[in-house]
Amino acid sequence: MSMNQLASTANIDRETWLHLRTKGIGGSDAAVVLGLSKWKTPFELYLEKSGLVIPEEIQSDAAYFGTQLEDLVAKEFEKRSGKKVRRKNAILQHPEHEFIIANVDRMIVGEKAILECKTASAYLAKEWENDEIPESYIIQIQHYLGVLGPEYKKGYFAVLIGGNKFVWKEIARDDELIELIFQREIEFWNNHVLVNIPPALDGSSAAEQYLKQRYNREEKGKSVDFTSEYKEKIDEYLEIKSSVKALEEQMKEIENQIKYEMKDAELGFVKNYQTEWKSITSNRVDTKKLKEHFPDIYTQVVKESSYRKFGIKELI
Repeated sequence: MSMNQLASTANIDRETWLHLRTKGIGGSDAAVVLGLSKWKTPFELYLEKSGLVIPEEIQSDAAYFGTQLEDLVAKEFEKRSGKKVRRKNAILQHPEHEFIIANVDRMIVGEKAILECKTASAYLAKEWENDEIPESYIIQIQHYLGVLGPEYKKGYFAVLIGGNKFVWKEIARDDELIELIFQREIEFWNNHVLVNIPPALDGSSAAEQYLKQRYNREEKGKSVDFTSEYKEKIDEYLEIKSSVKALEEQMKEIENQIKYEMKDAELGFVKNYQTEWKSITSNRVDTKKLKEHFPDIYTQVVKESSYRKFGIKELI
């Protein structure tokens, strides 16, 4: 069975394209579903696909400039590889699972193969050394090859690193990995997105914001009886909290030692590190004085805020 086309991308703006991406799971989402992304959690992805938040990429300079440089990277790949590429101006769909989608950067002319164009910070150069390819990108290109069909046997990466180093690499189709990727994506879509049931909450700010918005007020006097497993969670929480406090004290001790060595110096240097201890001046409203001397103005500008404070105490 051949792939389907969800939409043409020939003349759409980036925000429309990002909106279309919420209609399914794309290649850059695949590593998130598998829990292998450094930048996003499955819970954050659920919020995006459910339309509860705007995709983060809309505000990302890295994504914007990556898109702007895509054509340059593709042309450099042509020069160095001797291959020709063309755009595929479409968001494609898996023939059996329409929510599994693909927006491929380039198709290789004369080959059943695709090209992914990437830009990377100089700090990430090691991820592309020798035969290395970042795990999330391997997942992405296998996802695309799976959507395109079994006749597509390979993909290529073209990468501009730090704005001044270029590498390109070939990767073969891996049907076993593709099967695993699609299995997890189907489970994620059917068990979470379609039925509006979020995956396990994580420590992301998105998860915290979700809880704040959904449960912003408590019902006075209401209580819950936890199952026994939450005794273990609370013990673990308190143990981690204690460890964090000890580490913060240890960090503060080292900071104070460094400050004492700097004394009245603004900067300090040792090998490849630079320390700074600078004066920062800021202007803030003294609300106590404002209320005392200008009570009418204070009443006009004061804004009430409320939040739910979480805490744990041991009952005797």
